[in-house]
Amino acid sequence: MPYSGYAGWGFLNRTMESQKAAFVASAEVQTAKEYFRERIGSITSAEDLVADRRLLDVALGAFGLDEDIGNRFFIRKVLEEGSLDSGSLGNKLSDKRYLAFTKAFGFGDYTTPRTVLSDFAEEIIGQYESRQFEVAVGNTDADMRLALALQKDLPELAAKETSATTKWYTIIGTTSLSRVFQVAFGLPPSVASLDVDRQVEIYAQKAEALFGSSDPAQFTSPEALEKLTRDFFLRSQLDASGSITSGDAALMLLKGSGSSGLSLLL
Repeated sequence: MPYSGYAGWGFLNRTMESQKAAFVASAEVQTAKEYFRERIGSITSAEDLVADRRLLDVALGAFGLDEDIGNRFFIRKVLEEGSLDSGSLGNKLSDKRYLAFTKAFGFGDYTTPRTVLSDFAEEIIGQYESRQFEVAVGNTDADMRLALALQKDLPELAAKETSATTKWYTIIGTTSLSRVFQVAFGLPPSVASLDVDRQVEIYAQKAEALFGSSDPAQFTSPEALEKLTRDFFLRSQLDASGSITSGDAALMLLKGSGSSGLSLLL
């Protein structure tokens, strides 16, 4: 990526298809996919999965949990307790990626896990490709990784038939989403130390002021999602360099967005 910030985001979007295709075609990714495709159907327990590091690497990678591969006891416990019991570890954890992870595999929820389904391997591989592309992009620019994850995770969350408060809890509990909202809303990192109910109030108030609604459901709209993404990049650039003037920031946004204007008052 020749640019950082919102200009770089525009470039990434224009070249996304070709860049992702090249990444997915790499020998490393192809080898990991083929191993998973060949072996996962024979895995019928959480114990079997965590015992095979190569399978576990793909499984965790599909949910952005790559860094937890060394925590096998913890991962096994999340998988074995499943998602149906409200008291299970996956339900208790604030990071809801673990809940999605245990739901996908079904070891703790069903007599027969989902790993034996004919389309299961391709389901996980598809998610793995997307998440690992985010990781690769993030190795170049961490903000780009956050923005990529946002495009997938936020609309899915926003479309759920749950209350606005529950959605805010999930946003606050998901590291990548909370980071984007903190930056886009101009909130200090210390907001995370507040009581979670107070955080929900702050997030809702900021959303109301900046987007006209306190309900995260509004982010099913491509326009609202794009506005949030622009604000995130602009705020991040301003935070990174106090020497950037309002005019400079506006120019960077215009370079990245063509005719679209600023969504954040400078």
